[in-house]
Amino acid sequence: MNDLTITQPDDWHLHLRDDAALRAVLPHTARQFARAIVMPNLKPPVRTLAEALAYRDRILAARPAGSAFEPLMTLYLTDNTSADEVLTAHRSGLVQAVKYYPAGATTNSDSGVTDIARCDAVFQAMQDCGMPLLLHGEVTGDAIDVFDREAVFIVRHLVPLMKRFPKLKIVLEHITTSQGAEFVASRADTIAATITPQHLLFSRNAIFKGGLNPHYYCLPVLKREEHRVALVKAATGGSGKFFLGTDSAPHAKNRKEACCGAAGCYSAFHALELYAQAFEAAGALDRLEGFASHHGADFYGLPRNRGTVTLKRESWTVPGHLPFPEGGLVPLMSGETLQWRLAAPAG
Repeated sequence: MNDLTITQPDDWHLHLRDDAALRAVLPHTARQFARAIVMPNLKPPVRTLAEALAYRDRILAARPAGSAFEPLMTLYLTDNTSADEVLTAHRSGLVQAVKYYPAGATTNSDSGVTDIARCDAVFQAMQDCGMPLLLHGEVTGDAIDVFDREAVFIVRHLVPLMKRFPKLKIVLEHITTSQGAEFVASRADTIAATITPQHLLFSRNAIFKGGLNPHYYCLPVLKREEHRVALVKAATGGSGKFFLGTDSAPHAKNRKEACCGAAGCYSAFHALELYAQAFEAAGALDRLEGFASHHGADFYGLPRNRGTVTLKRESWTVPGHLPFPEGGLVPLMSGETLQWRLAAPAG
């Protein structure tokens, strides 16, 4: 196979940042994806419908000329988020989900939830109206090893949450472990998961290969090879419970290559090519369209896109540097060779 044409995909987990950073990265997503779930962890975070609509306007203003890219907005859950605010946002038709960050878990999560049980009134409202809850599924605190935080979150918080709200739609975002994949696969259709390209392509060895490689450092962190294999099996298995979510997270080069480097891999520039590489390595290119273009839309209850994109078999080298404020941006796998390249624009 030298050409692969699929329904235009969506990105169900994306960081666009704001202002000049937004204008630098949005074209990369818009050339591949019809829609994207946009993360609300700005400074300050997007906590209300008014803030979400204002952010949406800034994204639309930054779209490349002729682009029809549609941002799907989310609210940032805090200890003080009200059920009324969530219901108002849902009724707008422009806010698709609510995002849960444990306080201190990742970039700009300081305003996150300190005790998930404090949000039960919000979860009840979301269950009643069918609005999805997006989970950064990790516990925080020094007592739990960073490589175990997803597995502990599932037992400590997710299982009780699903018992309290059995009809609540949940996306366990950027799963990184066999426990995460197995849990989602074994539960009712109210729970699904996104998987990033870096967690399909790399184990934690990539962070330390030949030295310390900060551009492979993200949160949740890459795990052991056995977990990567389990994620590939989940992504390529054809189940509608698993779908594309890049978690593409732009950070300036000087913030990654620092004494305390920022967490996040930038993959929006070449996301489909990265996923194609992972699926071909698994002998499952025929399953890429479902994972990238169908399963997420079906879970969110949105129509599948009507346009298509085409990938061509073509060796090319990922650039070492992309324009970005504060000195540029280094994409995932910079300087490495990929075997697939996006050829045709959406149409």
